[in-house]
Amino acid sequence: MEKIMFMPEGSDQPAAFYVLEQTKIRGISYILVTDKEEGDAECLILKDKSNSEGEDSLYEIVEDEVELQAVSKVFEELLEDVGIEL
Repeated sequence: MEKIMFMPEGSDQPAAFYVLEQTKIRGISYILVTDKEEGDAECLILKDKSNSEGEDSLYEIVEDEVELQAVSKVFEELLEDVGIEL
C-alpha cells in the first residue's frame, strides 16, 4: 500500500495517509485514503484539484453528499472486500 504525505493548509506538520484505491470519473481523479495500514480505520475520499501545469498535487476532501455517495459506490465496487460507511 502506497504511503503519501499531505501538508494540510495552515499547518507546518505533514499528515501521512495510505492510498487504498484511486479512480477517475469524468476526468477528475479521486483517491481513497486511510490513516492506518491495517484494520478498521477512518477513510477520506480526496478529489484532485490541481491544474496540469503544477508540480504538486492539490487534494481536497469530498464533502458534497451527492458526489461523496457516488464516488464511494465506485470505490466499493473496486474494493470488493471493503465496506464504506458514510
